[in-house]
Amino acid sequence: MRSTIVAGNWKMHLDVAAARTLAGAVSAHVRSAALPPQVGVVLCPPAPLLAAVIDEVRDTAIGVGAQNMHAADSGAYTGESSAGMLLSLGCTHVILGHSERRQYFHESDQLVNGKLLQALRQGLRPIVCIGETLEQRETGITQPVLEIQLRESLAGISAEELRGVILAYEPVWAIGTGRTATPEQAQEAHAFIRSVLADMSDSDTAAHMVIQYGGSVKADNAAELFAQPDVDGGLVGGASLDAAAFAAIIDAAR
Repeated sequence: MRSTIVAGNWKMHLDVAAARTLAGAVSAHVRSAALPPQVGVVLCPPAPLLAAVIDEVRDTAIGVGAQNMHAADSGAYTGESSAGMLLSLGCTHVILGHSERRQYFHESDQLVNGKLLQALRQGLRPIVCIGETLEQRETGITQPVLEIQLRESLAGISAEELRGVILAYEPVWAIGTGRTATPEQAQEAHAFIRSVLADMSDSDTAAHMVIQYGGSVKADNAAELFAQPDVDGGLVGGASLDAAAFAAIIDAAR
């Protein structure tokens, strides 16, 4: 059985005090909810807040992920963080290739691939994001775009390594816009992604891989999205900043 993973991407929000409060509330909910073992929760705060969040969720099953990392072990890369630094803090996950990184910081599939290879070498579990723009969807090239992103972002990864990669399908037109792909649209994209993964490796590997949906996931649509056969949880943006809403999304993952 595949895991269902709900990850909260806090983006560039909150301060240390607010981060502690939110992480504490999520931690309390996870402790009381008695989630089945196949349901995982990950919090991804901004880099300056990682240590505080890790401290708050200590001794729980909640993972903590960074929102980005550099592909090098170390070096003169001002403003960047290495996988080793993240691991030394206690991070378990890292988001790679989020659409905002691709759009605002011009990250290519090849750059994402370099970061992915480093994350796997160092033992961080990557959440690799892919997704099409509104223009690409409207011109009917969603599937070719997704396939290129998959093949280039995941290049050089063995089938065994692929099983440890979490993918997040995030239609760019649905991120932070309030628009959400319908459950049918999400399922169609996820099923296509899984078919490409099977071609890149094998059907058993593809069947075991976690593919999250990201794009305006909320408490009132999470259950319907997560009920789709190829949707394995969500990469949640704005709703993850509200403890009650995020708790409801976690419960929907049951």
